[in-house]
Amino acid sequence: MAENPPITHRSTFLLPINDDVTASETTTYALIILNQRLPRFSPLLWEHAKVRLCADGGANRLFDDMPELCCDGKDVSGVRERYKPDVIKGDMDSIRPEVLDFYRNLGTKIIDNSDDQDTTDLHKCIAYILDIVSDDRKSNLCILVAGALGGRFDHEMGNVNTLCRFSTTRIVLLSDDCLIQLLPGTRHHEINIMSSVEGPHCGLIPIGTPCGSSTTTGLQWNLDNTEMRFGGLVSTSNIAKGETVTVRSDSDLLWTISLKKNNH
Repeated sequence: MAENPPITHRSTFLLPINDDVTASETTTYALIILNQRLPRFSPLLWEHAKVRLCADGGANRLFDDMPELCCDGKDVSGVRERYKPDVIKGDMDSIRPEVLDFYRNLGTKIIDNSDDQDTTDLHKCIAYILDIVSDDRKSNLCILVAGALGGRFDHEMGNVNTLCRFSTTRIVLLSDDCLIQLLPGTRHHEINIMSSVEGPHCGLIPIGTPCGSSTTTGLQWNLDNTEMRFGGLVSTSNIAKGETVTVRSDSDLLWTISLKKNNH
């Protein structure tokens, strides 16, 4: 039986939109904004995305932070009207009333899920996106999550757990400093390093279960049929050496790579 081709990963959502990027891009991006300070490159994520959601208090961050990121606080009302989310979804215990009213009056769809306390607001937003994206486009879907890292550790771990719960969907957690995504062990992976905006510091971390065997190329300290587990070896503080990193593993891994400060 022929082996499935590798899943290719490219962080083109961190590159400015131009004819070259548009022509080579087959991915459909969706953006979810969480209740942490927006990364400096959030306006760029917004431009790449076809659908944009705020998870509850993420609307406060969009309202407060985007004017500063776009125009150093000038034309605040114009920026807020231009960056209008398609949907605000969650249990509505964090969004400020004036922010909710502002976006509702602009036509944003408001979905109150306060009756559901068994899943996080991020989980609810991802499920919503998967419901509205047609089946033939799901294989090319990538969900970008801004403000997913930093702040409370239990929130960060909840966001990582969400990657595992939606393991067949490409989801990228983003902060100012790094990105994290899940590499399912059912496939092998080819990661194209966008050296102008990311790297070189990176890591591969087993999640959920110990990893019996992982093999990589393109790293300063490659894995060669290596076992990884918490309490043993975990490949943190590694370095991407070239344009491509390949990963094969018998279990799911988290891939993380640093983001460069000149990216905005």
